[in-house]
Amino acid sequence: MSEKTPSTPTRLCPTCGTRLSPQAERCLVCGTHLENGVKAAKPPRAVSSTRVPYVTLSLPATIGLLALFLGVGAVLVYFAMGQAAAQAVQPTDTATLTPTSTATFTPTPFTPTPTDTPLPTLTPLAYTVKLGDNCGSIAFAFNVSIQSIVLQNDLPASCTLVEGQRILIPQPTPTNTPLPTVTLNPVEQTEAACEKVEYTVQENDTLSAIAFNYNVPMAAIREYNGLVNDVVRFGQTLIIPLCQRNATPGPTPTPTLPPPYPAVNLLLPADGAAFSLADESIVLQWASVGTLRENEAYAVALEDVTSGEGRKLVSYVVDTKFIIPAEFLPVDVIPHVIRWWVVTVRQVGTDEDGNPVWEPAGAVSVARVFTWTGGALLITPTP
Repeated sequence: MSEKTPSTPTRLCPTCGTRLSPQAERCLVCGTHLENGVKAAKPPRAVSSTRVPYVTLSLPATIGLLALFLGVGAVLVYFAMGQAAAQAVQPTDTATLTPTSTATFTPTPFTPTPTDTPLPTLTPLAYTVKLGDNCGSIAFAFNVSIQSIVLQNDLPASCTLVEGQRILIPQPTPTNTPLPTVTLNPVEQTEAACEKVEYTVQENDTLSAIAFNYNVPMAAIREYNGLVNDVVRFGQTLIIPLCQRNATPGPTPTPTLPPPYPAVNLLLPADGAAFSLADESIVLQWASVGTLRENEAYAVALEDVTSGEGRKLVSYVVDTKFIIPAEFLPVDVIPHVIRWWVVTVRQVGTDEDGNPVWEPAGAVSVARVFTWTGGALLITPTP
């Protein structure tokens, strides 16, 4: 490489120092207008300056360098894309929202606690013992038991009282009078007590033949089955009322005893009722269990639980009431507690003396009690 000095005269641009031709009116580089009509000056003296060295390469070398630059660029681009892909493949941590449980208030149902309401206690009555008083007369006058007076006043078992002594009389406990149960009328009682059997009509059967076999009138069979004539059908079910059999014996089924009767329901008097000489009579009443047969009856039993001998009385009646005989009731002034009950019985024979022998034909009723005072009252109770 060698430096050459231009032989053609030039002029310099006063702005950028670019060499221009002597006739140039404007700088081609910075656009500065040059003075017009200026003649070409005498070429200045050549000034030697340092120029940038340059290298002249052949065409193959230039192509080789260009290929080298392209290969290096491709390698750099490949590595850059690999790093970008790796960064794209790596998962990005994503914040996961964790649900926070919120406490929910669940109201607890309020269950009221049952509170026992105490029953009102009856205040005992104060009483001053008078001449001739005893525990039996006082108990009868106030309709209470002797035992309650003894317990209320902490008295000895003999219940000894002194004139002028103040004692407390417990008020009697009220008892609910049971309501009378519904009883059947005589027609319904007869219908309920009638024994019946069912018979299925067989082939070639007639109503007259069925009536003859059971010794029951044809009219009774027609009435119980709602028949308008004497025609019966094969397979028809008929109700045969055995309670309406004819008096003459006939080929009837083997008679069976009815099932035991239910317990008798006692009606009057009420449990715990009090009676004295002022009452003309004491009538016991109970509800019917149905129509009784000829060999059946009600056994009424009474027992004087106050008497030391335990006096008892048993009577047999077919009615639903019984009047207590006067000779059974004691005549002393001490109140007597008498228990009574009723049971349905059936006669099964007679003993050696010809008296009927009875056996229970149903359940025994619930026992009731009443009090009886046969003597005159000696005191007038003062509440």
